[in-house]
Amino acid sequence: MTTLAPDGEDLGGPWDLIVVGGGNAALCAAITAAEAGCRVLLLEGAPKPYRGGNSRHTRNFRCMHRGPLSVLTGSYAEDEYLDDLMLVTQGRTDESLARMAIRMSEDCLPWMEAHGVRFQPSLSGTLSLSRTNAFFLGGGKALVNAYYNTARDLGVTVLYDAQVGHVHLEGDRFTGLEVSIRGGPPRQVEAGAAVLASGGFQSNIEWLTQAWGPAAANFLIRGTPYNRGVVLRDMLDQGCEPVGDPTQCHAVAIDGRAPKFDGGIVTRLDCVPFSVVVNRDARRFHDEGEDVWPKRYAIWGRLVAAQPDQVAYAIIDAKSSELFMPSVFPPGKADSIEDLARQMGLDPAALRRTIDDFNASCREGPFHPTELDGLATTGLTPPKTNWARPIDTPPFYGYQLRPGVTFTYLGLKVSETAQVQTPQGPLRNVWAAGEIMAGSILGQGYLAGFGMTIGTVFGRIAGQEAAKHVG
Repeated sequence: MTTLAPDGEDLGGPWDLIVVGGGNAALCAAITAAEAGCRVLLLEGAPKPYRGGNSRHTRNFRCMHRGPLSVLTGSYAEDEYLDDLMLVTQGRTDESLARMAIRMSEDCLPWMEAHGVRFQPSLSGTLSLSRTNAFFLGGGKALVNAYYNTARDLGVTVLYDAQVGHVHLEGDRFTGLEVSIRGGPPRQVEAGAAVLASGGFQSNIEWLTQAWGPAAANFLIRGTPYNRGVVLRDMLDQGCEPVGDPTQCHAVAIDGRAPKFDGGIVTRLDCVPFSVVVNRDARRFHDEGEDVWPKRYAIWGRLVAAQPDQVAYAIIDAKSSELFMPSVFPPGKADSIEDLARQMGLDPAALRRTIDDFNASCREGPFHPTELDGLATTGLTPPKTNWARPIDTPPFYGYQLRPGVTFTYLGLKVSETAQVQTPQGPLRNVWAAGEIMAGSILGQGYLAGFGMTIGTVFGRIAGQEAAKHVG
């Protein structure tokens, strides 16, 4: 690996490939190209301790398989996987790209293991995913570290705190880019090809408010603060074809006490299916039991975002307190609904009425917390269609919910070979992978572990295609 001076770095060259980004997709592209013999420069916008983008916060990889595979149990066929994706996106996806990503995921898991990633069986609270999602031993940070070690061993040169400000295009060809190292003046660097894997724009609050309106100022950004969309905006301004809706994103309901940026997966709250969720007026606004949590949790960020002050409150009782992954912050706790309401700043009488109405609509029946059980309310609007048990056993617990944005879906349109598209045709030597192109497949909603699938599949494709181009 090239040793770089701490000031005035020699950017070297000539490079075969520059990879912009430092997360899962970027690393998969860099590793694949380096294994094909390319001289690769990887530009990570974050400082080294924060390298890896949103991949550091991930837990698992959703994987098709036709039989038991590594830690995965049973089988998870292409059509079932696609059905799950269609459910959460409501059909807003490029089915051809989606099917390709799904099919290729099966080969990705052994590739990941061969490049240092280790998996573990599903733990308590995630058993419903044991057939569909392979969990990383040590989480996303361990995956990122494994890939950086592999990249180093393959001779990939990595620059940290490397902010790309402009990508130079001449017609349909990439010629080089401008990069600022640790806040220094822009430097020019050239290469035969580029892979763009620099994420979306979720940490650019100004851009979020342009898309969403003033409500976005109240959003929490659970993803990396370094994804500001600079490269995405630059490419769109140069006429690359956009894909996706700027108001669509991977947004989940997270603990309202989470930090403004970079809270990660630990701030997520998984209690919604077993709770009653109310807004600041103590009114329910959606079916909490619509589907198993891995398929439906990502809708709750958008639902909460639509409520007054972009806030909601999940209320559970003692019967449900051990049924979900523990929260990083302890919940509010009280022996009466009225006391809990006061703790959370809600009107006690209004919350009491909501809980009483809910309890009166519940019926007897079998309760199965890890599968759709059909235990539904009767005569209640909105209904709760599964796991509807009375909130009647003290102590009572409450969590404040706010929208937590992980990544945005507006991105660059790509082909099945990950090549960046313009209205005039593809760019000859520019590919994209990961969140910067995920809107090609994710039109709305989210499926647990699917972001890592997109990044791994298209990162490997981009690296392979770039290597063929420069080879």
